[in-house]
Amino acid sequence: MLARVTSSPSPAAPVDPAEAWQRLADGNHRFVSGQSRHPNQNAARRSALVNAQHPFAVIFGCSDSRLAAEIIFDVGLGDVFVVRTAGQVIDDAVLGSLEYSVAVLGVPLIVILGHDSCGAVTATRDAVDSGEMPAGFIRDLVERITPSVLTAKREGHDDLTGMIDEHVRQTASRLADSSRVIAEAVEAGRTAVVGVSYRLDEGTASVVSSTTPLTTG
Repeated sequence: MLARVTSSPSPAAPVDPAEAWQRLADGNHRFVSGQSRHPNQNAARRSALVNAQHPFAVIFGCSDSRLAAEIIFDVGLGDVFVVRTAGQVIDDAVLGSLEYSVAVLGVPLIVILGHDSCGAVTATRDAVDSGEMPAGFIRDLVERITPSVLTAKREGHDDLTGMIDEHVRQTASRLADSSRVIAEAVEAGRTAVVGVSYRLDEGTASVVSSTTPLTTG
């Protein structure tokens, strides 16, 4: 007879950026240590979300198949609003999605999630080094990531990890520059933008930039 699988409920939704990040950090710690609780993944939670959603964070990350936000932060249905593109590249659809999460859903935290061994950043580095741009729409990705790679190189970071972390930081800073909705929410303290870098081998998610201190209490 198969054992019944249960799902632990999540604590009350965070009301500020520090609480939201702490909840994600706690979930990542459980994931890294092999003690994931898989909260809010049962039929009751599914039914409760039919008429409304109240996520406590929006995660804008790379589309890489190894970067599943709900798994690495050990959260469940309705907990996080997720937006993904290759190399977490910003475009109008991304900005609209992030603005929706802030203005309509009222999330207190925007997470920019990059990772090591990112194929999009690798392709950009190779294009910068060789002077040869890829064909098709991949070229658009490379062109959007190029400023991050060039900045990293100017600052002496020729390693891929340094370029990836710089791209996370630049992506985070571009949000406020590109969106008045997000900029005003950050200025008013209603939300914060945090840049996070994920390590594939360890499973750890570490902060590389933040618009506000992320300490609780």
